[in-house]
Amino acid sequence: MAEATIYEISSKDRKGFRFPACDVPETPLPAGLLRDDLPMPEVSELDVIRHFTNLSHLNYSIDSGYYPLGSCTMKYNPKINEEVARLPGFAFTHPLQPIETVQGNLAMMYELQLWLAEICGMAGVTLQPAAGAQGEYTGVLIIRAYHQSRGDLKRNKILIPDSAHGTNPATSAMSGFEVLGIATDSKGNVDLESLKASLDDTVAGLMLTNPNTLGLFDQNVEEVVRLVHEAGGLVYGDGANLNALLGIVRPGDLGFDIMHFNLHKTFSTPHGGGGPGSGPVGVAKHLVEFLPFPVVGIIEEGDEETPPLYGFVKPEKTIGRMKSFHGQFGMMVRAYNYISMHGPDGLRDIAENAVLNANYLLARLRSTFHVPYDRICMHEFVMEGHLDDAPDVHALDIAKRLMDYDFHPPTNYFPLIVHEALMIEPTETENKQTLDRFADVLIKIADEARKTPELLHSAPHKTPIGRLDEVRAAKELVLCCWLPEKI
Repeated sequence: MAEATIYEISSKDRKGFRFPACDVPETPLPAGLLRDDLPMPEVSELDVIRHFTNLSHLNYSIDSGYYPLGSCTMKYNPKINEEVARLPGFAFTHPLQPIETVQGNLAMMYELQLWLAEICGMAGVTLQPAAGAQGEYTGVLIIRAYHQSRGDLKRNKILIPDSAHGTNPATSAMSGFEVLGIATDSKGNVDLESLKASLDDTVAGLMLTNPNTLGLFDQNVEEVVRLVHEAGGLVYGDGANLNALLGIVRPGDLGFDIMHFNLHKTFSTPHGGGGPGSGPVGVAKHLVEFLPFPVVGIIEEGDEETPPLYGFVKPEKTIGRMKSFHGQFGMMVRAYNYISMHGPDGLRDIAENAVLNANYLLARLRSTFHVPYDRICMHEFVMEGHLDDAPDVHALDIAKRLMDYDFHPPTNYFPLIVHEALMIEPTETENKQTLDRFADVLIKIADEARKTPELLHSAPHKTPIGRLDEVRAAKELVLCCWLPEKI
């Protein structure tokens, strides 16, 4: 039975609160702000609690089910992260407090900068960017500032492989660069001949996602970096997929000049429901002076008896501020706790298990679904959601049918270079039983696609809301609140 709306359970004069007596002089509101009728629901506190608790049970969350959401790393967020983030010393501080009163916060930020720099093999880190896309933007602005500082103003192009993250072209265009695409070879790597043909003295840099959106580690990565550097460009690394590399490969050791992290992916800070995210940026030694202002640093050295005084420092050639205040502080706390809880060995275990889980699923599914770039994957893989013997069934149908089996759908139709793409990332937090159940269901759905395709075309059947007209929803946006007619 569908949950009644809050208006349907409303009853006249039912109240869930009582205002205290007014203890200040009353002042009439301006006539223009008054209305004769305000159709708000009238409900008790118990009604409100039950109603919204019931609605919450209709939501799908990482606490209730598996998210095979490729490119998003929707893994379990340990609850201890939330406990630490809510400690009064973290939760009740304000970014405008004098630095002398927030030394613990600044010490945590400083140490997190050092840890992230060590993890990615970079010389410096800014915690300021609010999310991955802004981290990208920060990285590209640093590339631009670097070339401008050298008087190399003709470099107006950014190279982007067709296996890169979809935000990379937008980021480059917003930064004033011309975008040139680079092809992918038959093994899912950057095509070296395509790259060589595009390199000249107008290239500012290359934005490389590695592992790429096919879930593959680029076998040519060192050669790619070398070629770009020889042409005078810089190499930006999209660190959204760092979950597969922790403790195994450091992008800085491969020659990357810049990269961003997604704390809300790799380092287990929640990013469901729209955020908040966090996208710190790491840079090599020759780019540290371009980092956004401010960066947390030691402004007075300590000794055996006195701790150092932490504060904010301004890089000499900074690109300026990217965000008000100092970034998504609560996400920093959660990431700091996650890293400290696992340590170096634990982080490597995370990467190894993420890769193991992805390859296990790949092994179970490759005989049922076509995998166009079929080799050992990293944290995720991409298969075609299309079967030769069920031509009328598409990736969207398979994704929707998964919901009837209580699974969240994987990423659909991305990357674009794979026909009817289904992008699957199990993460390191799922056990073999869950992965087997997921694989069994996908194999069953493939059989349904051949025998009863109408089941897939009309799916989902068990969810509170059935299949929506997504094209119409995108074109006919409803962006205002809804109030019912008088009941």
